Amino acid sequence: MSERREFFRYVLPSVAAFALSGVYCIVDGYFVGNRLGDLGLAAINLAYPVAAFFSAVGTGIGLAGAIRFAILRSQGHERESVRCFSGAVLLLIAASALLMALVLAFAVPLLRLLGAEGEVLAPAVEYTRAIASGAFMQVLGTGLVPFIRNLGGAGFAMVTMCSGFITNVVLDFLFVWVFGWGMAGAAWATVLGQAVTALLAAGYLTVKRVGLARPGGFGPILKLSLAPFGLTFSPQITAIFMNRALMVYGGDRAVAVYSCIAYVIYIAYLLLQGVGDGSQPLISRYFGEGRPDSLKRARSLAYISAAVVAGLCVLGLFLLRGGVGALFGASAETNADTADILPLFLVPLLPLAYVRVTISWLCATARAGLSYVLVYAEPVLTLCLLAFMPGLTELGVWLAVPAAQIITFAAAVIIKRRLG
Repeated sequence: MSERREFFRYVLPSVAAFALSGVYCIVDGYFVGNRLGDLGLAAINLAYPVAAFFSAVGTGIGLAGAIRFAILRSQGHERESVRCFSGAVLLLIAASALLMALVLAFAVPLLRLLGAEGEVLAPAVEYTRAIASGAFMQVLGTGLVPFIRNLGGAGFAMVTMCSGFITNVVLDFLFVWVFGWGMAGAAWATVLGQAVTALLAAGYLTVKRVGLARPGGFGPILKLSLAPFGLTFSPQITAIFMNRALMVYGGDRAVAVYSCIAYVIYIAYLLLQGVGDGSQPLISRYFGEGRPDSLKRARSLAYISAAVVAGLCVLGLFLLRGGVGALFGASAETNADTADILPLFLVPLLPLAYVRVTISWLCATARAGLSYVLVYAEPVLTLCLLAFMPGLTELGVWLAVPAAQIITFAAAVIIKRRLG
């Protein structure tokens, strides 16, 4: 099989799966927004970072473990690869238990820290507690899928994610619209959707007889996990900073506008992550086998593919911007503001495609330190701009994220040129 054909055999299913994951992320907002209006939309946006944190922890540990697993297998270290897999599974289970206990115990102060106050607090707490109760399913669901890709099962990885998405949609309809269970219903639909993904992934790994051994490799897994964790969660870190600033400068309505924008932009982010995650197994394998030319060709294809995806997202979202708020049941005023502000977030999407692929390449070749720089640059820069931008107004708040992303792109270009 040619390298180009093999690349797309891995990447296309990954992009398709993440496309559905993007819709997965807006499903709760769609059903809740159309049932509870702006208040429900604001509440779920303020609470969603908690659910995203669970998924990001699973992705961070799972992808880091899968990268180590792929490199060890390509170098012929079969026993060590099984120990690495076992260590990753143990870390996923331990992280699930810890997160569930902490969030259930401290849901109210946590949400206040995230900016939930007044009448929006109660529905946000309701959603968060239900999500926390299903932490095991979310962490395991996102953590096991990367191993499937690294075993050559990109198509089945797509099937597992699609199955979870379909389950979530059906249950959201039943729990939120038919049974009227509100925020908790939306949360349980998400949890059960992830449960389907986790069970299918576990079944695949069992059939493949990956096996378990004495767990090992905790240090390398944890060290590398901070990069994919941050890549997945950094939009939520940015959202936390934005929500707090917008509550000050624009109130509930501004947060509702950002909710609509964040949902659709996050779909674009996930599509770009699909390119990066899809190319990772090949890049890690070429790296482990000592094939630098093949690695560079795969990386170049990833840059081109990400640029195409980003360009299509910019075009599509710009043309459809007038109906984004309405999709989530927002008021006419919120819908109009969403249409006006969304283009600001479309400007840096092409540069962001370059950043995302660069991060995936660094992670796939175990360059943890440099990947941290790019992963966490955007939220740190956003916080700095929100804190120190002179004459800060509501417009200044909206400009902080695009500016941070452009600066991060400049850093990615420098790192890429230095490493070659």
